[in-house]
This record gives sequence, C-alpha cells and structure tokens, in this order.
Amino acid sequence: MSAADAVSVVKSGDCVFIHGAAATPTPLVEALAARTDLENVKVYHLHTNGPAPFADPGREDEFRSVSLFTGQPLRRAVNDGRADFMPIFLSDIPDLFLSGQVKLDVALLHLSIPDAQGLSSLGTSCDAAKAAAETATTVVAEFNEQMPRTHGANIIRPHRVHRWIHTDRPLLEHAPGPESEVEARIGEFIADLVEDGSTLQMGIGGIPDAALARMTEKNELGIHTEMFSDRILDLVECGAITNRQKVVAPGRLVTSFIGGTRKLFDFVDDNTLVNFHPCNWTNDTSIIRKNPKVVAINSAIQIDLTGQVCADSIGHRIFSGIGGQMDFIRGAALSPGGKPIIALPSQAMGGKVSRIVSELNPGAGVVTTRGHVHWIVTEYGAVNLHGRTLRERGEALISIAHPDFRTELTKEFNQIRHFPMPAMA
Repeated sequence: MSAADAVSVVKSGDCVFIHGAAATPTPLVEALAARTDLENVKVYHLHTNGPAPFADPGREDEFRSVSLFTGQPLRRAVNDGRADFMPIFLSDIPDLFLSGQVKLDVALLHLSIPDAQGLSSLGTSCDAAKAAAETATTVVAEFNEQMPRTHGANIIRPHRVHRWIHTDRPLLEHAPGPESEVEARIGEFIADLVEDGSTLQMGIGGIPDAALARMTEKNELGIHTEMFSDRILDLVECGAITNRQKVVAPGRLVTSFIGGTRKLFDFVDDNTLVNFHPCNWTNDTSIIRKNPKVVAINSAIQIDLTGQVCADSIGHRIFSGIGGQMDFIRGAALSPGGKPIIALPSQAMGGKVSRIVSELNPGAGVVTTRGHVHWIVTEYGAVNLHGRTLRERGEALISIAHPDFRTELTKEFNQIRHFPMPAMA
C-alpha cells in the first residue's frame, strides 16, 4: 500500500515508535507528518536520520516527540520546548516497552526484504526496535530492497507486520570526516592503552576513528559494542580484529546498530560474522564484563576537576543523551583487565573555553559519575583517576588540560577545595 495508507492506522492519542539512525523509515515519517487530522500523538525514538517534520514549529498539538537519545534533527525542538527528552540508559530503553510502562500503539520500522520463509531483519538498527516490534499493537514496515539483511537476535517474523510499503532507496550515510591534529594525538594516546586481545566498544566520530586508525598493528582484537562505523572495516581487513579471544559470541562482531557508508552496509549484509542484538543485551554490564580487557571509548562535553563527566548537554541545552556510556564504562571497569576511557579535546569554541573545568556549567548533566570514571584522555595525555583522591584527581586533570588554562584551573581548584596545589606550567 502507499505510505499514506500505511500510516492511516495511527489515531489521535496514540503512542508511536520510530525506528532510528540509518534505519529511519523516512517515507513513513513523512507520510505521518503530512497528516493534519491528528492530536496528541506521542512519538518515541532514539536519534533519527534526516528531517523530523513531526517536530516542526506549530505541530506541538499534533505530535509530541520524545527523544530517548537526542540527535541533530531534534536538538532545536527539544531546547525550544516543542519536544521532550528522556534521560535513560540505553540498556534500559527496551524495558520501557517490554514492561508496558510505555504502551506502544504503532511501531514504524524499516526492514530488509523478507526471505523465502517470510523472515525479515531489523537491518542496521536492532537497539530498541526489537522490543517495539514485539510489543506494538500494530507494526507498520518499510520493506526496502537496499536495507541489509543482518543476523543475530533481530529477526522479525511475518505475523508481526500488519501493514507495509515497498521501497528501493539508499540509506542515509555518514562518511568519516578528515582527521584533525587534535584527534590524531588523542587517537595515539588511546591506541597506546589498547592491549592485544582487547574487546573494543566505541562510538562514531573523529576521536574513535583516529584511535581505530592506529590499531592496525594490534592482534586478536574483538568487538562488543552498541554501535560501530566504517573504521572497523580496516581492522577486519588487516586481521587485527579476529574476535577469537572474546568470551561472549567468540568469532563474531557484536553490535546493536551501525552508522556509516554504503561500504559498511554492504559489509554487514548477510554477514553471519556480525551479530545484531537488542541494546538491553549488548549493553548489559553482566554480559560486557565477561569479555577480557574491555576497552570502552566514550566522549564528553565537559569534565570537572573531581572527575564528573557531562556528556549529554551544554549547560541546560540538551545535546545528545545518556546513551550507552555508563553501561560500557561500568562494564569495562568490571572486565578482567578492562579500561574505561573518556576522551575529549582540551578546548572548545576555538580555544575560548576549557573542557576541563573547576565546576560544570549550571544545568550540565552528569552522565558518568566521579565514582565510575577511570581513564581521561586529551591531546595532552592520559590519566587514570580511579583510586585517586580529589587532590590527586585535580592535579592529574590539570596536567592534561590545555596549557592556556592550567594556571586558572589551579587557582580555582585551590579556592574550592582549599588544597595547596603545585604551580602548573
């Protein structure tokens, strides 16, 4: 049927889930937003790719977006008050639907073409979509000829799809950008921390890409992550990633979703060596900790001198979400030989402000607490805060702050904590 006919099942007052990232079902989203007869439809989603017309100005009485992780298309709407943001661990999101706390009326999904048995997959994004597919009263699907068929715990059986459209369109891509000098230096420090036989978790962006680019000489690496992108492919091709030393799914790359280019989509297509699982499994600390030497590489917006990590907001302005940072920071800490890493440039706004600060901005969200934090990396070095006092943490963090801010940070920390601190260069 047409996209308009497919989404005609949505009624005023319904709760709707939208598949996210590269699996955003754009034709269904556009058809839903084109309707003008709806009121009070609550739309749940993680980060979506492409426009989000349901959150445009003036649509507030029709649709209320709820970001479980805020991507670029929803930041303005969330911070203008036209849409909502829910702080929640990525590992906890599926249970919102499975427990019935959020009762979904409709799930809009983007699936691979059914095989001879009528089975399709969730393609590039299993994450919370599997729970939505299992619990929504009505599942509306886009079957796309160009959606990769992926393996793992992400299969959708035919009886769960009630209405559908058929498309043949490319997925939205996210190509790696050019590497900056700062990213290169941070990548070097991170790569130095990675031992042979480590199990990696990383996100998308310049810093994890720079770190991965410097691991081609490593041996027997494994992947157990919430997501990965194109840079993983180089390590698979050169033999650095074998997944042989993992305890969980040995021999397999484990992920919950991916984001990248067509090359990445082609790599996962019908590839039994890549297993997609719901994020309440990939991000379960009791699962993560079973693997040896888990290295979790995550980012931050600000870190204060006690080790509190803000990663979801710039002051009061929501920028992203909690995501899986705490899931993997804790999982890596519990893993034998694990290394939880928070990596960030030392400065922001073209060098006007330090990202290592004496105190977080008002409204800043603490995603990783100072009790959970371990390794912090900037372009000026890597320090481990675990088992260190507040005084020792302050000294260590100031030592990897940008030199332009070290004296000021030393004075501020002395005023707050009353510690006699050594002068910083």
